[in-house]
Amino acid sequence: MRMDGLRPSRRRVLAGLSGTAGGILLGRERLWAAGNDARLAGIAAKNIIVDMHSHVQIAFTRNPADAAPVGEIDLAGEMRRSGFSAVCQTYDMDGGNGVPAGNDYGYYLQSLGFEDQLLKHNQMRRALTLKDLETAHAERQPIIVQSVEGAQFIEGRMERIEEAYRRGLRHMQPVHERDDTVKPLGDVYTAPVHLGGLTVFGAEVIRECNRLGIVVDLAHGTEATVRGALKAATQPLIISHTSLAKETDNEDMRRRLISKDLARAVAEAGGIVGVWWRMSKSVQDYVGSVRAMADAIGVEHVGIGTDTDLTASYVLPTTNQIWPDENGGFFYAVAGEMLKAGFSAEEIGRIGGGNFCRLFGEVQKVAG
Repeated sequence: MRMDGLRPSRRRVLAGLSGTAGGILLGRERLWAAGNDARLAGIAAKNIIVDMHSHVQIAFTRNPADAAPVGEIDLAGEMRRSGFSAVCQTYDMDGGNGVPAGNDYGYYLQSLGFEDQLLKHNQMRRALTLKDLETAHAERQPIIVQSVEGAQFIEGRMERIEEAYRRGLRHMQPVHERDDTVKPLGDVYTAPVHLGGLTVFGAEVIRECNRLGIVVDLAHGTEATVRGALKAATQPLIISHTSLAKETDNEDMRRRLISKDLARAVAEAGGIVGVWWRMSKSVQDYVGSVRAMADAIGVEHVGIGTDTDLTASYVLPTTNQIWPDENGGFFYAVAGEMLKAGFSAEEIGRIGGGNFCRLFGEVQKVAG
């Protein structure tokens, strides 16, 4: 379906009303379920709530010049339902089914084109600065931090990082599932180790991100890759989606989890570790994972990184429908359980997004 000529849906009209003083009750606060603790609305209203790793699936074509149409993807509506003020909206560079090999740069351009359409369709924009996040939150308008998972589009050309920055990229995960075919950046935990951790070029990429003010996310990197990044970086890093290592018979999951020692190293460098949905069978289990991370590295270094899809997906769970006991949207369900588990409203605000906002602002301040 083409975007031009689309008639606004009732949900989009209501979403627009939420930005006015008289329409605030039509915004995200109205969506927490009756019977939930009344403090939830206050926490969401006071704090910028951020998912550090969120997706919307993109249907790509073999022609990288053609961005897929967005149809009726209600990103803004699902964000309001979730309770997230902002999401680090991520397109992954390994997801281009049907895109010819060796055309990562074209795939990256197609991804950005899709994101442009998606934001236009939802009357949303990208946050380029911390001030943008603050303004959008004050106006009750959902906003994204543009992110990419895997930096294969660089293809050895450092100038492409600044090009991406000028297109609105503010969050980069250098490694994902496979190498840059021209100049690899570092080993990933889902493929055989063969680079010795972070490469020399990978370190240069991280320093360029630091210079520009792009948040560096080391999710999917091996321990050697992460430790190499910590040595190379001049600013705090994040690992957006993982959980603490625990006993499991699932070998694939075992390598995706983080040790306490590595999580503490990230925290000691001022960084943040985001907790994801995997390894949790319920909201209560998820909050248990958040508690374990907070106990290990401190509340001020923990965030939320769901690694879910805000809309329908064949790959990932939908953010607002992960568990049977997830009522009232993701953040509202999680925050309610966190209150029951003894977290204070201030701690929930920090973990829910305050920590990310602090780091986002710091990265830009140092870069500036």
